[in-house]
Amino acid sequence: MKKKVVVGMSGGVDSSVAAYLLKEQGYDVIGVTMQIWQEEGGSCCGLSAVEDARAVAEVLDIPYYVMNFREEFKCRVMDYFVEEYLAGHTPNPCIACNRYVKWEALLRRALEIGADYIATGHYARIDMLDNGRYAVRNSVTAHKDQTYALYNLTQDQLAHTLMPVGEYTKDEIRSIALAQHLPVAHKADSQDICFVPDGDYASFIESVAPERIPGEGNFVDTQGNVLGRHRGITHYTVGQRKGLEIALGRRIFVKEIRPRTNEVVLGENDDVFTDTVICDRVNLMAIPQLDTPRRLLGKIRYNHGGEYGMAEMLSDGRLKCTFEKPVRASTPGQALVLYDGEYVAGGGTIL
Repeated sequence: MKKKVVVGMSGGVDSSVAAYLLKEQGYDVIGVTMQIWQEEGGSCCGLSAVEDARAVAEVLDIPYYVMNFREEFKCRVMDYFVEEYLAGHTPNPCIACNRYVKWEALLRRALEIGADYIATGHYARIDMLDNGRYAVRNSVTAHKDQTYALYNLTQDQLAHTLMPVGEYTKDEIRSIALAQHLPVAHKADSQDICFVPDGDYASFIESVAPERIPGEGNFVDTQGNVLGRHRGITHYTVGQRKGLEIALGRRIFVKEIRPRTNEVVLGENDDVFTDTVICDRVNLMAIPQLDTPRRLLGKIRYNHGGEYGMAEMLSDGRLKCTFEKPVRASTPGQALVLYDGEYVAGGGTIL
């Protein structure tokens, strides 16, 4: 009997080709678009995604459904996004969406309808290692590698996941789409956070939680001296230089955000470098435990090239990585993702 796989179809070229590849490999493929955000636009979850995904499903001759995950998305992603910014952090909503919506919620629904797997169009691969654990592996193309945003997946989720696109480059995926006459072959990639398409995070937060916006506060230096006034902590992130709207006669950067005192700390470029990063909410993937310090490659943001450092677990369950070269703008709320060769060793949320 054919194995059944539910493919999360965003209406983009990557997930569309993923569905084609799996059908070619002999799977019983079902296309599903997750309704998680109701606004129109070119994002992975705009209303046009349903029309595009349905058109692709017709070409591939596979069953197609739209499933409502708005409640899970609001709770796990949008509310989390707002709370993190109000706490002075800079969250990564795509990581939360992957872990709790695209995997936890979709996988649960897929298993309920008798599927064996779910699949996505991520540029990543999944392998079972010699130690018996599943791990996310870098895609064949470093340019599009999306493993950073997948570090938080569980062993059970990985065991029920297929990622066929990870074996191809972006150009190859578009070529396949063209050859199969898929109507999204030339569709541009989505870039922005889907529920904040204009990139104005502060305005979005103000629109959904106006009574909780702390308002203006003080810019201070590293010694606590007041330098001027800021517009509100939700407008800033660690390492930021542009848009500060304060002139001090030199290049300055956001070093720290202090929600309790409503202060934004400014410093020199050197002040935003550190060789020590600590994170909580740790998820180990390729390695079952971290009993002794281990040299791993660490990335502190999606587009960070990575630096090597010694990773170790602390007695309180947090993880510390001491980098061999200082890293710039380690940002609370973002993820520290550790790699052991091509595989995601694990990661956590930066404090």
